[in-house]
Amino acid sequence: MKLTSHEEYGVRCLLQIGRQGEGGALTIPEISEAEGISPAYTAKLLRILRQGGFISSARGKGGGYSLARPARAIVIGEVMAALGGRMFEKDFCESHSGSAHVCAHTTDCSIRTLWRKVQGALDDVLGKTTLQDLLRTEQQMTGWFDLRPTRLNADAPR
Repeated sequence: MKLTSHEEYGVRCLLQIGRQGEGGALTIPEISEAEGISPAYTAKLLRILRQGGFISSARGKGGGYSLARPARAIVIGEVMAALGGRMFEKDFCESHSGSAHVCAHTTDCSIRTLWRKVQGALDDVLGKTTLQDLLRTEQQMTGWFDLRPTRLNADAPR
């Protein structure tokens, strides 16, 4: 299970725009340079974000890309869905039945239960996280998520 480059760079581009605050705008070259990605790829990601209603664009002098709504109203789960979809879609089993018309595990599938649980955990975290939250520093985000060492790490020799 991996994040795609679309999702990673798309959120990073959105974060660059969010750092400008309300009324601030950035151009494709500015975002591209700040994130170290090509202008063409940046433009592709910004098109997806604009079509998703997260950013808006203005042409001409002083134009560029800005947030379409306040950062606190942009839910990262929605952004991720626009950039790449969910990890486990409802029709996943139907589209992964192998060469059979129906999956061999349709009636009793422990794997499906696992993927639903993982998707639920992702939905829970991403559905409660906004762009405003991501405008924090890494240290602030760590505290916000209240990350604690796992029992395994706590028992590890130091």
